[in-house]
Amino acid sequence: MTADNAIAVPVLGRSPGGRTVALPGAIFDAPANIALLHQVVVAQQAAARQGTHATKTRGEVSGGGHKPWRQKGTGRARQGSRRAPQWTGGGVAHGPQPRSYAQRTNKKMIAQALKAALSDRARDGRLFVLDAIVEGDQPSTKRALEALGVIGDYSSAVVALSRDEDVAWLSLRNTPLVHAIAVDQLNAYDVLVNQVVVFSLAALTDYLARWGVAVDPTESEIEAESEVEAEPKAKAEPKAKAEPKAKAEAKPETEPKSKAQAKAEPEEETA
Repeated sequence: MTADNAIAVPVLGRSPGGRTVALPGAIFDAPANIALLHQVVVAQQAAARQGTHATKTRGEVSGGGHKPWRQKGTGRARQGSRRAPQWTGGGVAHGPQPRSYAQRTNKKMIAQALKAALSDRARDGRLFVLDAIVEGDQPSTKRALEALGVIGDYSSAVVALSRDEDVAWLSLRNTPLVHAIAVDQLNAYDVLVNQVVVFSLAALTDYLARWGVAVDPTESEIEAESEVEAEPKAKAEPKAKAEPKAKAEAKPETEPKSKAQAKAEPEEETA
C-alpha cells in the first residue's frame, strides 16, 4: 500500500479548514467486481430470511378420517378424504416448509466486496469523514443532524461509528434516514443501499487498523510538519571546555644509596 494511489479526503467538521486524511488506494480504490458484489449481497439478504414458513399436508390437517361417499354408484368422482389437496380446507401439496436460506460465502469474498463498494463511493465523491458527530458529553439528535448537514442533501446515509462513541450512538438512534452501524459490522449491502457513506474519524482509524494501516497524513500535513521542524531552535551555547590542569611537576628522583653508605649512616648516629 503506497501513498502514490492514496485518495485525499477532507475531514469535515463545524470549523472550516480542517485536516485531510489519505485513504490507501488498496482499500478505497479497488476495482469493482459486479458479479462478486451481486453474490455477496444476495447471500446477505438470503441469510436475513427467517425461513419459518410452513404449510400443512393432507396428513397434518385435522379431519378427513372417513370416505365422503361410497366408491361406486353415485355418479360423482371417487373421493377418499375431505382433506385431499383438491378439497377446500384440505392439505397443501408441495407447500413451503421451514428451511435455511443461508449461502456459504468465504471471508475473503466478503472483504473484497466491501472494498469494492467503498471504492465505488469514494470514486463518486460520496464518502465523507467527520471529526466528530456530536461534541460534548450530552447526546443531541439536532446537533448530530447539523453535523451531517455539511456533507450535502442526501436521502439516506450509513454512518460508521466506533463502539466507544456512546454519545453519537444515542444521538443517531432516532433518525429514520440515517443508519448508524458499528465499523466492524460494516458490509457491502449497507454501503450500496445508501447514497453516502460517512465515517467518524475514530471509526476510520479503527477500520484501517484492521488492515494494519494507520491514518496517514496528507502532503499538506507533511509540509506543515517540515516547516515547524525547519524553524530555528534556540540552541544552548556550548560550555567552555575546562583547561587541562597543569600536571604536577615531577619530583626529582633521589639516587639510590649504596649498601656501604646505608651502613655508615647508622654508625654515625650512634657516635
